[in-house]
Amino acid sequence: MSLTLGEKLRQAREAQGVSIREVAEQTRISALYLECIENDDYRTLPGGIFNKGFVKSFAKIVGVDEQEALQDYAALVTTQGVPVAETPKTYRSEVLTDDRSAASSLPTIIIAVVILGLMTAGILAFLNYYNKESVPTANTANSNANANAATNINLANANTAPTSNAPTMNNLKVEFKALNSPVSLTSTIDGKKSSGNVTPDAPRILEPKQSLRLSFAKAQTQNVAMTVNGKAITLPTGSANRNAVDFEINAENLKQIWDSGQIISAAPAAPPPPR
Repeated sequence: MSLTLGEKLRQAREAQGVSIREVAEQTRISALYLECIENDDYRTLPGGIFNKGFVKSFAKIVGVDEQEALQDYAALVTTQGVPVAETPKTYRSEVLTDDRSAASSLPTIIIAVVILGLMTAGILAFLNYYNKESVPTANTANSNANANAATNINLANANTAPTSNAPTMNNLKVEFKALNSPVSLTSTIDGKKSSGNVTPDAPRILEPKQSLRLSFAKAQTQNVAMTVNGKAITLPTGSANRNAVDFEINAENLKQIWDSGQIISAAPAAPPPPR
């Protein structure tokens, strides 16, 4: 005995291990209608082209030839005496237009609208508060900026007054250094003259009380460095008509040397010794 359309579809579905509910979800056809099709009972279905569409979709999902399924359906409805052109009943997809689902979602929609309204009101209230607070804050910031500017001007004016912590001859300490190679240095401290080499590992410390005169070869200018009480002093490079750098530090030029950080000019030539 050959199988009916409903038996073919049920066997195909079970062979694939698919439930009626899964077929309903994939085809968007009511599970009740699918069960009626498997039972070859079309009295509950809308009829007409809807039934053909249900049969075709069911067959496609479970792997039954769609044309063969439609032929079996045509033979079945003829046998059962169901007119093919019967006026179809109103059909609503269970998956898409479940009235219970729509009714149950209504409270959720209302709650969502209420929450959205409260959030919007809160945001507007915050923006209103922020705008009110930003005005005095801006005024305060401008006042602080003006006060800071005035303070900076006062400080600048105060700093324009010349200040100097220049040493005196009483606490003067001069350090003469040879950087890379020994330098022959002639020094005259308070009228007492001495000569000797200054090596990189042994700088010369000089502490005059009245005056200090130093002299070394002009070729050694890049090989020497000097500090006054720890402050680096730029040395002169000598004169065009001499091969030596010769300068003096005394009470008259000590402050100028300290403030400028350099010895501007070499000392005048020492007078010749008396004959």
